[in-house]
Amino acid sequence: MFSAATMTGRDVDLAFWVITGISAVLFAVIIFFMLFFVYRYHHKRNPVASDVEGNTTLELSFLGISVAIVLAMFLLGWDGYRIIRGQAPADSIEVKATGQMWLWTFEYAGGRQSNTLILPYKKPVKLRIFSNDVIHSFYVPAFRVKQDAVPGSEKDLWFTPDETGTFDLFCAEYCGTGHSAMITKAIVVGESDFNAWLAGKKEIGAVPVAAKEKGAVSGAAKGKELYQSKGCSACHSLDGSQLIGPTWKGLFGKKENGKEREVTVDEAYIIKSEHEPNADVVVGFQPVMPPSPMNDEEIKAVIEFMKTLK
Repeated sequence: MFSAATMTGRDVDLAFWVITGISAVLFAVIIFFMLFFVYRYHHKRNPVASDVEGNTTLELSFLGISVAIVLAMFLLGWDGYRIIRGQAPADSIEVKATGQMWLWTFEYAGGRQSNTLILPYKKPVKLRIFSNDVIHSFYVPAFRVKQDAVPGSEKDLWFTPDETGTFDLFCAEYCGTGHSAMITKAIVVGESDFNAWLAGKKEIGAVPVAAKEKGAVSGAAKGKELYQSKGCSACHSLDGSQLIGPTWKGLFGKKENGKEREVTVDEAYIIKSEHEPNADVVVGFQPVMPPSPMNDEEIKAVIEFMKTLK
């Protein structure tokens, strides 16, 4: 198991190893006595059955030791749990995490948005977790944190990253056809790099960062940015390979067979499909696309991007 990358994660690891160690010792002791009794009281060595009287002192000792071990494991786990689920420090950086089919979006103070979770080193972070559609689950194994994102509800979680690097971030709750593609990264960087990124002066991570300010990017470039930030990449490839939905390579202007009629993938069809995704589903694909989170201006930018994918 790789080492924890948060302070609270180390408490989780301590509880895990202590409980595992106690369980291993008890397993060895039980197996030892089981084999001993099988040998000692085998019918060849003990041909005549006899009653064995109980020993109250021994039985109470076993009971007392067992209760003490269970309470010790509980208190060790509770100490870490109450910190994770307790009040975040006053100087925490607040990040809004939103899950939707099938991507994560992270929004910071000042409107900075990203599909990658960018975090400063050794600064407490408070996540406010939401879902736009179904139940998702925010999970970063290296941070030892997991929290469900429930529609119509806000869930909070906080931790302090104390190791720089790039860590896997998953959805740990089955949320539909594209669940396995709902993968991104949590990247922990120095405070100066984080502040530069937050101010828009630096890009971090392989996933393009979406600027919230209107008009920052336009046309096909804006559409390419939206392809990542709005979750289109989870279902539609750009290289011709088939994912959950049709590839965007060469799609614009193409004639496709819908369930009831032949359709041409033009601007009108794309706009309608974004607002009513199940109206004209292409044959061979399932009607699993959620309504688009984009407005008409953003959809037009995506269309301009699709036109470049010959």
